[in-house]
Amino acid sequence: MKLDLSGRLALVGGATSGIGWAVAKTFAQAGACVVIVARSENRLKARLEELRAISDAQHEAIMANYDNPNSISALIETLREKAIVPDIIVNNAGGPPPGALTEAERDEFHRALDRLIVASHQLVQYALPRMKAERWGRILSVISTSVRQPIEGLGVSNTVRAATAAWAKTLSMELAPYGITVNSILPGATRTERLEQIIAARAAARGIEQRIVEEEMLREIPLHRFAEPEEIAALALFLSSEMAGYITGECIRVDGGRTRCL
Repeated sequence: MKLDLSGRLALVGGATSGIGWAVAKTFAQAGACVVIVARSENRLKARLEELRAISDAQHEAIMANYDNPNSISALIETLREKAIVPDIIVNNAGGPPPGALTEAERDEFHRALDRLIVASHQLVQYALPRMKAERWGRILSVISTSVRQPIEGLGVSNTVRAATAAWAKTLSMELAPYGITVNSILPGATRTERLEQIIAARAAARGIEQRIVEEEMLREIPLHRFAEPEEIAALALFLSSEMAGYITGECIRVDGGRTRCL
């Protein structure tokens, strides 16, 4: 069975590295026209060339900072000027810096909310009129297994990502009558720059080698390995396809069995 996104236009955030890039690449391979969004103009240009090598669809790259609502407003204006309205939105942005919740400053919460919820909400509001008119749409949020089981040392991230899941669930109920599905993907430890940051922070806090932290993390995962970004992208592809039209409001873990709850 081949999942086909031909004729669909997908907007993918954080799309120059890690999970975001894996999703963008996978969607392009499935026939979608992909708009990649990230902060680095140079990296966007390089990734756009890679997408164009995959298919001859009219892929686009637009620079934006998910931390800044004004930047997202500018992104939306650019989309409007180019007559780009996505059928599929993949909300994906890096998490807040590691740290204890009790040591977090107020501004850290504000930045995390802007990045993980406000930016996503702005983009969804822009695309909704067309999605409703066509009675079809896919909205995905790449979050974290911390939605189900908080992760030590990620105080702000645990808090705001849980709020992101609540936002997505509420949205799914409001949009279901229009044939629009809204789902959240909860990756476990995945080989990305973010994972490297977490391992480094934990090692520094304890004064031990990063290798030891990595070995401890792997022992907690029944499959005894970290996920590859492409494995997360595979679920995003399925949820964006026609095959997943009856799945909405879900938080789906891709964590190698690490999360202990049912």
